[in-house]
Amino acid sequence: MDHFLKELHSGWAYLALLLLLVAVVNALIGLNSKKEFTAKDRKISLFALIGTHTQLLIGLVLYFVSPLGKATFGQMSNAELRLTSLEHPLINIIAITLITIGWSKHKKLINSEAKFKTFAIFYGLGLLLILSRIPWNLWF
Repeated sequence: MDHFLKELHSGWAYLALLLLLVAVVNALIGLNSKKEFTAKDRKISLFALIGTHTQLLIGLVLYFVSPLGKATFGQMSNAELRLTSLEHPLINIIAITLITIGWSKHKKLINSEAKFKTFAIFYGLGLLLILSRIPWNLWF
């Protein structure tokens, strides 16, 4: 089960990152071109939200089910263990919180430019945080 969850978490990450990147690029294009915020734009952002939340849930299950997750918890002296046991989960929870805040804030806005700007800022910050804490040496 542990191996399956690792593979699922790693594989789903590609999809989640792609959806998030598409949502950020879509928001930037919409902001710069001054176009109207449509149902298509909402769906793109929603799929990115769903993809990142699914990735978070898979990661949390993996973290608490995996024997490695429990064994490496709090290992501050080793940089690789610190990344996977503390930095990666913590920063990604913060990133997905920002993405969720961006989704929630856009629902209260009426102006298309403000919606695109909200997605560009919050989803963009989330994407940068996620990219900063991917354990690249384990991924490739």
